[in-house]
Amino acid sequence: MTEPHDGDPPPGLDLTTAEWGMWQAFRNGSTHDLRTSHPQRNDPSGPYAWGPERSVRARVVALLLLDGPPAQPGRVAALKLNGVHITGTLDLAGGNIEPYVELKNCRFEREVLLPEAQFTTLRLVGCALPRLEAARLRTEGDLHLPRCVVEHGIRLTDAHIGTDLLLNQLIVRRDRRGMSISADGMTVAQDFQADMIESYGELSLRGAQIGVSLSLRGSRLRNPYGRRALNAPQLTVERSLYLTAGGVSTYSSGSTPPYGTASTPTRGTRIQRFECEGGIRLDDGRIGDAIDFDQARFIMENDQELSLRRVQTPELRFLGERPQRGRVILSGARVVNLVDKSVSWPGPGGLTMAGFSYECLIPRGHFPLARRLEWVAAATPEYAPEPYEMLANTMRASGEDADAREVQLAKQRRRRETLPLAGKVWGYLQDWTVAYGYRPGRAAVWMAVLWAVGSVFFAHNRPEALKPGESPNWNASLYTLDLLIPVIDLGMDGYWRPDGAVQWASIVMILLGWVLATAVATGASRLLRRQ
Repeated sequence: MTEPHDGDPPPGLDLTTAEWGMWQAFRNGSTHDLRTSHPQRNDPSGPYAWGPERSVRARVVALLLLDGPPAQPGRVAALKLNGVHITGTLDLAGGNIEPYVELKNCRFEREVLLPEAQFTTLRLVGCALPRLEAARLRTEGDLHLPRCVVEHGIRLTDAHIGTDLLLNQLIVRRDRRGMSISADGMTVAQDFQADMIESYGELSLRGAQIGVSLSLRGSRLRNPYGRRALNAPQLTVERSLYLTAGGVSTYSSGSTPPYGTASTPTRGTRIQRFECEGGIRLDDGRIGDAIDFDQARFIMENDQELSLRRVQTPELRFLGERPQRGRVILSGARVVNLVDKSVSWPGPGGLTMAGFSYECLIPRGHFPLARRLEWVAAATPEYAPEPYEMLANTMRASGEDADAREVQLAKQRRRRETLPLAGKVWGYLQDWTVAYGYRPGRAAVWMAVLWAVGSVFFAHNRPEALKPGESPNWNASLYTLDLLIPVIDLGMDGYWRPDGAVQWASIVMILLGWVLATAVATGASRLLRRQ
């Protein structure tokens, strides 16, 4: 009587030829390749049907992964499939899968269920899936889904990825709740790379934690069905968040590409900008190195936002294309370096930055002070002093004192527009005389002009002495100066009795002197308060 071998399938399983080949390949760790010689018929998302000769049952795949046969001597058991049609529902929920899993160019008939499953490494490369359900999935190593097509969404809520999560060139469409990828609370120990993906629905990363960098270079996020295409409040990224132009080379092995993207793309690499159709929410995020929007394009409706409320990051690179609609919200955000271009910011009504703080401005390209003041004005449809104060403090800290004074002057002129008529008149007087105290040299010019005019006038129109014989020698210049300078008595105006035109001229000089002195004092006190 023949004894059953340990590596044989259980009785009654009735393996097909394709399944028997997969069983043997699993035991020796080799790839079970069922592709045909016609490349167009090997596309998992293509229109061609895959017959029984390329099909395996999902229950057999689950049996291999959860309770498979031992490896052949000198081999490591692993499930490696290429060009295989998996029929039925692959249900590994709650399972502990120890073998290495790598499925390339495979077609799944029904959704893949992996909630609360544990893997060492899971790689699905170029596969077609109706849906991937993987809430609370845990992997010791990588989770790869590059070039896959998922028709009804991916769920990775509270998943924990032990090393890298790779989704490059993934195409994913929304589920019945409008979500393309739901990954709230997900933790990725190293890099999360999602370069050049196409997402149709909401990509949700609320409270996700990324151990190194999160890259969406060259990706296209579209959600015309809802308010946001990327919803990631309270996102934590230890290094950088890239929403920039980029390209991805094809990694046929499914391995993780080198970290980052080369500054000069290799020949043949497809390059495209990051594009988002719908709102983006990054509120309360903590990004360790930088948020980069280089060459990004935002397509929003009037009620949608690129929201960065209370974000904290050392560097914000706002270098994308100017949004034509919607709003950019920076309220409460805190950055060290603001790297930006004048052509990237939206116009009036499209920018809000109340409480936005930054320490250094690093403009790219031509960004004169006049344009910078327009930038502040665009963010304050109603007058608010904080953006002007922040800009002035930043310029003063970088040694640009003249520009800082110009910013403060622009603030006072903007404030003047909100005052009643009397305040506006007084504001104009301060502006014309001493520029609100920020151009103190102008006071000396006005004083010199008035002194010269008065000296000429009084030289030709000498007033009569109050007490003949007791008055000092007449000096028109000294008399004019005594009239112009309030409080201080130079000993001239008290000995003369002006009348007629001379009296009116004296009154005008006294009034102008008081106005000039008051404007100078007001400007000086403002400067002292600022210091």
